[in-house]
Amino acid sequence: MSSADGPLVVGVDSSTQSTKALVVDAATGAVVASGQAPHTVSAGQGRESDPEQWWTALSEALRQCGDAAHRASAVSVGGQQHGLVTLDAAGRPVRPALLWNDVRSAPQARRLIDEMGGPKAWAERVGSVPGASFTVTKWAWLAEHEPDAVRATAAVRLPHDYLTQRLTGDGTTDRGDASGTGWWASATESYDDDILARVGLDPALLPRVVRPGEVAGTVHTTGELPFSKGTLVAAGTGDNAAAALGLGLRPGTPVLSLGTSGTVYAVSRHRPADPTGTVAGFADACGDWLPLACTLNCTLAVDRVAALLGLDREAVEGGGDITLLPYLDGERTPDLPNASGLLHGLRHDTTGGQLLQAAYDGAVHALLGALDLVLDADADLSVPLLLIGGGARGTAWQQTVRRLSGRAVQVPEARELVALGAAAQAAGMLTGEDPAAVARRWGTAQGPVLDPVEQDAEALARISGVLSDAAPLLDRGPR
Repeated sequence: MSSADGPLVVGVDSSTQSTKALVVDAATGAVVASGQAPHTVSAGQGRESDPEQWWTALSEALRQCGDAAHRASAVSVGGQQHGLVTLDAAGRPVRPALLWNDVRSAPQARRLIDEMGGPKAWAERVGSVPGASFTVTKWAWLAEHEPDAVRATAAVRLPHDYLTQRLTGDGTTDRGDASGTGWWASATESYDDDILARVGLDPALLPRVVRPGEVAGTVHTTGELPFSKGTLVAAGTGDNAAAALGLGLRPGTPVLSLGTSGTVYAVSRHRPADPTGTVAGFADACGDWLPLACTLNCTLAVDRVAALLGLDREAVEGGGDITLLPYLDGERTPDLPNASGLLHGLRHDTTGGQLLQAAYDGAVHALLGALDLVLDADADLSVPLLLIGGGARGTAWQQTVRRLSGRAVQVPEARELVALGAAAQAAGMLTGEDPAAVARRWGTAQGPVLDPVEQDAEALARISGVLSDAAPLLDRGPR
C-alpha cells in the first residue's frame, strides 16, 4: 500500500466466489487500500447465489479499506457476467441469482435458437449465439420452471447492475455487460423487443444502458458503507470488459484469462458475429467490441484433478499419449452443457503427473482453438499473448500455454485486473479520459515476457481427434 498523489477511486470485482475492493490513486494507479470477502455458491445441479451476500461482501471489503474508501471521489463495479437477478417491487431478490455457470437452461437455449431463425440469425442480430450461460436462456428456464417467481419479478438485473443499483438507487447497466444477456442487440445497440416478447420479458423491467463515460449516479445512502454521500458512481461493466480496461487493452492484443472459467478475447473495432457460436460478440466498456470465447472448466477443474490424484498442482510430467477433457461442470466451448470429464489413452505405465498434465492440456485446448476466431484477420501474431487470472502465475499453466500456442507469453505484474479496470473507469469518469488510456498510464500490463517455444501440434491434433470422436457421448452426458 502507498500514499496518494491524486484523487482516490474505488474499483470493485464482484466475482463468483468473492468480492474484492481496491482504493486506487487516480494519478498513479497505486493501490492504497484493499479488502475482500467471500460468497457462497450452491452445489448440485444448479449454480446459485443470494445477491444479498454480494452486498454484504462489498460492505465488508470496503470496511477493510478503512478511511481511504471514505475519501474516494468515485466508485465503479465490475461483476460476473450473465447472472439473472430477479427483484421484487421493494428491490429485494425474489430468489437466488442464477449464475453464469448454471447450465440448466441448455434446452431453452436450443429452443430459442431454433425459434428465432437459427445460429446465423442470432449472430447477425445479437452478435452471439446464446448458450446456457446467457441470461435470456435463464429467464426462459425460470418462466418454465418457476412461474410464480416470474410473476413476482418487478426488475431484472445482472450482478454488477444489482450492486450499482444498491449504491445509487437507480437501475442501470452498461453496453459491455448488456451484450452478454442475449436480449441486447449489438446490431442496433438496444434491447431487442422481438426477443423480449419471445421470452415474455417486459422491457420496462430492464435497466437503463449507461453510455461509456457517463455517470450512473451518486451514492445515495451511506448507512452501511464508508462512502461520503454524493460519491460518483460509474456505469461499471462485466468482469471481462473490466479486465480489458484494467490492461489498457489495444485492438489486436490477445488475452487468455485463467480463472474458475477460462476466457480468450481481444478488443476489436469490428462488430463480431460468429454463427458457429464459438465466439461471443460482446461489446466492451469503451465503445468498441470484445469478441470472446469462454470455457466453464479451467483452474478449478484442473485443481480438482490434482486433488483426486493427491498431487500438488505443479506436479506435472511430460510424455505419454493420454487425453483428459476436464469437463467437470458441463462445457460452454465446445457447446456440451451435459458433458462430464472424459479420459482416453490410459496405460499401465501412465503416471499421475502425466494425467495432471493432460488435464492442463485439455483445459487450454479449447481456448487456443478459439484464438484465431477472436483476433481480426490482420492481427500481428508476434504480439505476446497476455496471460492473466488466478492461474497465470502458475508454472504449469504458463508452460502449457506456451507449448500449445507456440506464442510468446506476457504475464502482467498487476493483480486484480477486474478491480483495477473498474477503478480506471471511475478515474476516467472523473478526468474525462479514456479509461483504457488511464490504465496504460498506470502501466498495469507491464510484466515479464516468456519467449515462444515450438508448438506441440501433435498434442493439439490428438485432443481434437478425441473430442471429435467422443462428441456424441459427451453431448449425451452421464447417466
